[in-house]
Amino acid sequence: MNQPLRDDMDFRAFIGDVKPLAPSNRANAESHRKRPSEAQLARRESAQEAIDERNFLSDDFVDLLPPFDPIEYRREGIQQGVVDKLRHGGYSVQAQLHLLRRPLAECRRMVFPFIQEAYAHDLRSVMIVHGRGRELDSPANVLRSYLAKWLSQFEEVQAYVSAQPSEGGLGATWVMLRKSERAKANNRERQQKRRG
Repeated sequence: MNQPLRDDMDFRAFIGDVKPLAPSNRANAESHRKRPSEAQLARRESAQEAIDERNFLSDDFVDLLPPFDPIEYRREGIQQGVVDKLRHGGYSVQAQLHLLRRPLAECRRMVFPFIQEAYAHDLRSVMIVHGRGRELDSPANVLRSYLAKWLSQFEEVQAYVSAQPSEGGLGATWVMLRKSERAKANNRERQQKRRG
């Protein structure tokens, strides 16, 4: 007796008497997903409108950034060492947002909740991948220019810099968020325990 046949017989002996499933107990691989109901669509639209109402990011005119220049921003009071550490990948990526090849309006709608949720979850260092164009008016460079404008509009953003070449270079931006009040309180509590 050959090995595959012996293995098959061993398997049958192991599982015992098995009966095939009834046809009604099988998944229908051809069934399509149900489309959302009118109520679900209305709830989604209402939720998106609520986010859009709070979205303060400006889509007004922006000065286009030179496509080969790195971007850098830091709020007053933020040490240059923090920015340097951010630039050189000294912080881990806690969340990422990919905006490649998306329309500007969609990017605006995605950046706002991304930063808000990252801050709400006490994240400090996030990365936004936006791509980089070679021409001043290329869609990727226009997005990069708007992103620089948008990030500086968030009170939660302490600093941002272009990523290192190994992390996406001029096509990605590191963002440092400030600590939330909850994170500051937790930090104070840890410091007090160490001293006590």
